Amino acid sequence: MGLTVYKIDSSSPVRSVFMTIEALNIPDVDYVNVNLLEGEQHKEEFTKLNPQHTVPLLKDDDFCVWDSHAIAVYLVTKYGADDSLYPADPKKRAVIDQRLHFDSGILFPALLEAVLPVFYKGEKSFRPEHLERITKGYEFAEKFLASSQWLAGDQITLADICCVSSISTMDEIIPIDKDLYPNLAGWLKRCGEQEFYKKGNEPGLGQFRDLEKLKLA
Repeated sequence: MGLTVYKIDSSSPVRSVFMTIEALNIPDVDYVNVNLLEGEQHKEEFTKLNPQHTVPLLKDDDFCVWDSHAIAVYLVTKYGADDSLYPADPKKRAVIDQRLHFDSGILFPALLEAVLPVFYKGEKSFRPEHLERITKGYEFAEKFLASSQWLAGDQITLADICCVSSISTMDEIIPIDKDLYPNLAGWLKRCGEQEFYKKGNEPGLGQFRDLEKLKLA
């Protein structure tokens, strides 16, 4: 037995776990697809593992944890060769934690709110009020990046890994304007150059892009 990730590749939280695994070079991870559009997350065998019936879900032998941020922190704590992605220094960690809460409280809810009517209710365009929430997320992130190359300082951390999964997906809905958000656009480009991004984010982001085109057609 070992690590098993229950997932759907187009999900941005799932992709943040993929990127964390890639950044840590964790070998021999098993992956189980959960088709959310078909409701497989509500089946009894899944809800026994995760009563909140969400993905990603990480199973480490007999231990289960869900929520992408909790999973990322767990993986770094258990498998990281050092603490560079999630430093032990209280001030540095506090900034990273704030950015993780920014993702879970601002970015991902805005993304989910925009996507649900299109992907699950058959609407053929994104609602203006939902697009406004996405741009508000861009505005906050632009300010966070005003004095550093990465979201929580001068090196890549879990803040970047978790937030880029959401922001790269938002960029498929509202492309980031380089003139309005130069810091954010530069950051996204730098993230895209990282090997963990290429392996852990790009394939699933492509699936999201294809699904978005299909649903909006």
